[in-house]
Amino acid sequence: MSAQQPYSFFHSVERSFDKAAKFTKWDLGILEQIKACNSVYQMRFPVKRDDGNIEVIEAYRVQHSHHKAPCKGGIRFSDEVNQDEVMALASLMTYKCAIVNVPFGGGKGGIKINPKKYSEYELEKITRRYTSELVKKNFIGPGIDVPAPDYGTGAREMAWIVDTYASLKPGEIDAAGCVTGKPITQGGVRGRTEATGLGVFYGIREVCNMPEVMKKQGLSVGIEGKTVVVQGMGNVGFYCAKFFREHGAKVISIAEYEGAIFNANGLNEEEVFAHRKATGSILNFPGSENLKINTDALELECDILIPAALENVINGQNAPRVKAKIIGEAANGPCTPEADEIFAQKGILCVPDMYLNAGGVTVSYFEWLKNLSHVRYGRMEKRFNENMNMQIIKQMEDLTGKSVGDAQKKQIVHGADEQELVHSGLEETMITATREIMDVWMSNPEIPDMRTAAYVSAINKVATSYAELGIFP
Repeated sequence: MSAQQPYSFFHSVERSFDKAAKFTKWDLGILEQIKACNSVYQMRFPVKRDDGNIEVIEAYRVQHSHHKAPCKGGIRFSDEVNQDEVMALASLMTYKCAIVNVPFGGGKGGIKINPKKYSEYELEKITRRYTSELVKKNFIGPGIDVPAPDYGTGAREMAWIVDTYASLKPGEIDAAGCVTGKPITQGGVRGRTEATGLGVFYGIREVCNMPEVMKKQGLSVGIEGKTVVVQGMGNVGFYCAKFFREHGAKVISIAEYEGAIFNANGLNEEEVFAHRKATGSILNFPGSENLKINTDALELECDILIPAALENVINGQNAPRVKAKIIGEAANGPCTPEADEIFAQKGILCVPDMYLNAGGVTVSYFEWLKNLSHVRYGRMEKRFNENMNMQIIKQMEDLTGKSVGDAQKKQIVHGADEQELVHSGLEETMITATREIMDVWMSNPEIPDMRTAAYVSAINKVATSYAELGIFP
């Protein structure tokens, strides 16, 4: 790719795929099928603005792979949305789902608007029309393609989608499963809001608990005491900062599009968030130092750097100045292939987005299962487990002659609720995925980095699915 050509996110994903493909046993035809986007739906539809003017909206939905059904992937509202980006994100979703053993094919959607420039009523009309267009072409459904929130969207938009879908599919008992990330009252699952940030934390924590990896990076084992820089104070960045801080790490810098702040003694993300809400900016936060531009935060000396904003923020130009020992890609595609090559030379461990930010799709999977089963997690067993635990305590007290204190009794008796079960399932998923990727990496010394190892793991799983279906010999 020459310097004159525009950056292609999809081409970047393909380059990473090709880099990993040579470490697999599959023939070229299978690899080309896995890499290709199966279906690309580009649409344009009119929407009447509040001022009476008609605006034509550009939107997309891409289904990358049908090796598993349904397809799964978020919908983003951004004026930067284009077909290349949506194809790239759909591809990453296929590989992401495979890595974390979630049985979905990859999908992604996007509407080319800046949501800040539209009223709530206008956004509702756009979202509902987009949904109806997807229904027309059979591009949405609990067994077909299940969207979710992404950049610029949230539970509100997902509620509009499920309501529109249900109205167009009367009597479909599993209609709530047509989209995830919904409000709890509309079939959502507790724990979805913080899922991506929590998944990033679990993944990085597991890497930091591996003595051989930490020795290679010149770091001590564990999260506690490590310095962290977070770029992006949206939902993902906020919860990343929160969980790292609560588990003993020190968040020394937070960056947003208006700039960045630094405090060597650590920042509290909740206080920073409140300051930004009150002033409109994270800058001039009490006790912190303003950095000139937000990219300065990416080049700070730290143990862990978390880019949690948009793609392509670390590239061939600024990667040589990155001083972090570990980079955790909370955003989609924040580091380019050129940056990966520089990290490999510098000995920086880049934990790749394609599995690290899979917390959202993992918990979306739990929500989808909840919608299909029509029962809340914990409802059937919570009281039973509490009663059984109480019986065990009583027997222990009878046998030992000693009573258990009220605080300890409450802790032991407690039965898990929905959020606790979701967090537990997410923790298990991220730990297992991290270990699988590391096993692939360590088993082949020629694999240059963790991203390539993650792609190898994904390619093997998707190709095996095709082979088991009998699609390929």
